[in-house]
Amino acid sequence: MIVKASKESEAGVMPSEKLLAAMGKFNEELMKAGVLLDLSGLQPTSQGARVKFADGKRTVVDGPFAESKELIAGYWIIQVKSLEEAIEWARRAPMDADPDAGTEAEIEIRRFFEMEDFGPSAAIDDARKLEKEILEQRKQ
Repeated sequence: MIVKASKESEAGVMPSEKLLAAMGKFNEELMKAGVLLDLSGLQPTSQGARVKFADGKRTVVDGPFAESKELIAGYWIIQVKSLEEAIEWARRAPMDADPDAGTEAEIEIRRFFEMEDFGPSAAIDDARKLEKEILEQRKQ
């Protein structure tokens, strides 16, 4: 679940205490339900950069980036059984917990590709090996 950026988030305005508390409760619900894998907020794009690839060249573009409605302010990685279940969790997110903040919010829901989504190939076999190595490193 991807939280879209707003003018406020891009300006570096931190969420209110009221919203942070509501988000904390929501995050606990996700954790208790056993669906939460990871979550985080992202700094404004003024603190980042983009690396563009075109015509065999790599170009670095420093933030901020102009179109805030296409930017990401944060995310939750959840593991659920269906798109419908993900939608239900997104609908429960307390994005409007602080009416005094007056901001709009949008959550986009996207699936990760799984190795099973790809057909057989040497590159996918290599990716599976790498995935196993990463999992082993995390255990250490």
